[in-house]
Amino acid sequence: MDTTNSTVTPTPKQGKKRIKRAAAFFQDLYKVGAFVGRFFKEAFIPPYEIKELFRQCYEVGVRSLALISLTGFIVGLIFTKQSRPSLSEFGATSWLPSLTSIAVMRALAPLVTALITAGRVGSSIGAELGSMRVTEQIDAMEVSGINPFKYLVCLRILATTIAVPLLSCYAAFVAMMGAYLNVNQNEGTSYSTFIEQAFEPLSFIDFESSLIKAIVFGFTIGVVGCYKGYYSSRGTEGVGKAANSAVVTGMFLVFIEEILIVQITGWFR
Repeated sequence: MDTTNSTVTPTPKQGKKRIKRAAAFFQDLYKVGAFVGRFFKEAFIPPYEIKELFRQCYEVGVRSLALISLTGFIVGLIFTKQSRPSLSEFGATSWLPSLTSIAVMRALAPLVTALITAGRVGSSIGAELGSMRVTEQIDAMEVSGINPFKYLVCLRILATTIAVPLLSCYAAFVAMMGAYLNVNQNEGTSYSTFIEQAFEPLSFIDFESSLIKAIVFGFTIGVVGCYKGYYSSRGTEGVGKAANSAVVTGMFLVFIEEILIVQITGWFR
């Protein structure tokens, strides 16, 4: 019995669509690269808007403390509670402080902080800059001689890059307090013993990699939120899409960067 070749040959129209998609992807990639390059070019050139930078840090950092506190405490408490049954099967519940500190410092604190910041701050930046773009406020700033990129974009990216590492350190502290309460309630471990056991397995590279992660995550969230908002279009619909895209893209890139940084730091352990 003869068999026919079932391979589907793409039509000329499909080929053109693929070429257009590839061209659009590389165009977007170039625009993002130019956007980041422009940030590094203008962020550190006078004049410096220190007052506005502190205001943006306040918006990103201080206004996120309540959510970070609640989430960090729950993460430490639940992680310890869920890990206890597995360790108790081997009679190793004394390892809970060490296990929790490793998980929190190496992964949970910077990752959870970045995800919360991407959801709360990334969407806010995207919506704010998007609304300014569609209402032509950015164009008005350019006409009046003000550099909107430096004032609106650079300061927000710097704020997220500064605030996210600080929030990550705070989240780690709160998570360990939640873990301590659980361990103290069930095992009666004293505070000094808990701290000693928690810091024993940690090395300098753990703190260093956690800080690097938080800085990279904060920079990424700021860049994505500002880029989506700064180049938004199509009226109010574009503002909503900019805010939504800032959150989704920011979270996706955070997970990709988490994988890459974990792989790189694993080579130095």
